[in-house]
Amino acid sequence: MAPKFLQLLLVLSFQLRLSFSGQTSVMESVPDLQSSMYVTVDGYPCVRLLNLSGEIGCSNPGREKVVAPIIRLKDSNELSQLSAVLLSVEEIEIFFARILNDTTFGRNVAGVLVESGPESQNKLKGFSPALKFPQSDFAPYRSINYEWNPIGSGIMWNTYNFPVFLLSQSSTLTLQEAALNNEKNKKSYTADVAEFDLVMQTMKAGTHDSESCLKENTCLPLGGYSVWSSLPPINISSSEQSKPIILAVASMDSASFFRDKNLGADSPVSGLIALLAAVDALSKVDSVDDFDKQLVFIVFTGEAWGYLGSRRFLLELDLQSDAVSGLNYSLIETVVEIGSVGKVLNQEAKNFFVHTAGTSSATNETLDALRFAKDSVKSDHINVLSANASNPGIPPSSFMAFLRKNSLTSGVVLEDLILPSPTSSTTVTLMVYQI
Repeated sequence: MAPKFLQLLLVLSFQLRLSFSGQTSVMESVPDLQSSMYVTVDGYPCVRLLNLSGEIGCSNPGREKVVAPIIRLKDSNELSQLSAVLLSVEEIEIFFARILNDTTFGRNVAGVLVESGPESQNKLKGFSPALKFPQSDFAPYRSINYEWNPIGSGIMWNTYNFPVFLLSQSSTLTLQEAALNNEKNKKSYTADVAEFDLVMQTMKAGTHDSESCLKENTCLPLGGYSVWSSLPPINISSSEQSKPIILAVASMDSASFFRDKNLGADSPVSGLIALLAAVDALSKVDSVDDFDKQLVFIVFTGEAWGYLGSRRFLLELDLQSDAVSGLNYSLIETVVEIGSVGKVLNQEAKNFFVHTAGTSSATNETLDALRFAKDSVKSDHINVLSANASNPGIPPSSFMAFLRKNSLTSGVVLEDLILPSPTSSTTVTLMVYQI
């Protein structure tokens, strides 16, 4: 009897296809044969990404398809043959830790299929594929072992020579049935198998880092467009720009282990929404032209990947390019970054924590303004508090790029949630990095 196939394709969309034995139908053409063998299954893939030092993410080990039977991890703690492993969400971190530490086990992993369902969404909230200190290379201080993200596993920054796929809820049921059939029919000559075709088709031999890949024009760079505006509008035709600039910033995107499956409502989208709300409110003020300072608002793209947006913005300022026409770096008095500020909506006491880098008159004025804003709300449930002084410095944020350029830059980072660190008694801001 012919084996049954589950196929994963990386083309314009990502799909899985599966067939079951025992089904009979009249076949009059090749498409009829294909439809009898395959069932479309939806989901989100982990993809291969390149950086200067090499590769991260997932892909087939070579350029050939990989075919393997589908098994549940809990049904087989050891893999005796090449297998497509079906995992629950709570098994992800333990599984990938074992992959790194047990090469024999890892050699028999043909691919990974991760289940999802109503209960999985709650479990995802406690899962973070980012590092415990995301992007620590950009920290303006030496305490890079600090755990800003205590639940971080760091699995998204490793390289896996097998495909990994997050299933949709409906597809999870289909794959669970396939794995159950294989478990029942261990001694049978038939099996439900996965056929993975997840080769990074644009790569050439020898182009295994971003520099060589871009030179060969065989890959596309990450990122998009950052956006900035000002109140009042800056007259770019005038060379007399003398007002000190208050630069209010937020991020527009987040990173994910599974491409196009980002849970970024808490961080950074909540900060973006808060910034847009502030812009909308200020745009209705009649006396905005009389402000002593120039307000500039900017939303950065690509911040989850080495602060691409903020670093590019600073480079454009140095080059005085048309993209930042009317702006002068020397006039930036302070940076106000709005980070994750959405979780307080679910808390009775809505506490916002302000992180600073050093002290200056501009920073003190910003702190006073935030406290004045809090008092104007006239609510006992909203608080603006200084972050714990025992923190090593500001949390992972775009402001790090500014401090990297000039360590004396004044600024604050506003965040919303603190939790006790599991490694010390220090109270820290929890940065939410989820898939």
